[in-house]
Amino acid sequence: MKIEPQKSPERSQLGQFLKEMSVCMLTNINEEETLVSRPMSPHHMCQEGHIWFLTSQYSNKVKQLSPINLAFMNESNATYLSLSGFGEIVLDRDLIENAWSVFAKPWFKEGVNSPELCLLKFTTNIADYWDAPHCKMVRLVALAASIVASKPIGFGEHGHIEMQG
Repeated sequence: MKIEPQKSPERSQLGQFLKEMSVCMLTNINEEETLVSRPMSPHHMCQEGHIWFLTSQYSNKVKQLSPINLAFMNESNATYLSLSGFGEIVLDRDLIENAWSVFAKPWFKEGVNSPELCLLKFTTNIADYWDAPHCKMVRLVALAASIVASKPIGFGEHGHIEMQG
């Protein structure tokens, strides 16, 4: 995912986590008022901190855009990110053309000119992250130590970021 330079330290920190993560699970509430999740690949994070996705304006996921949760995971370096916020549909053709990728072609047979093609703009309100950047062996040793001590030991950092403006 492309990360543009951010306008605040909180969003810059979020961008640092996201630069290594190319797929997330988008979770929202469906018409039956149950939680549903689906994998999504974000296009980019703009300077204002919004995360952008190509999608269909007729998809079930766009029927309920608040609240939304995005869950990202980078297993290779044990970094996990949970973003809570809301979405909105954007139909601006210039922005859609700018975001277009050949990787979206399987879902949009007519390419960038597909009439259902739109952008989903996600705005983050709260971000939670877990970061254990050690190698897998160190994490396994930490797990073993935690089992023996009956409490978490050496699992890295957990943080909570409330987004400002």
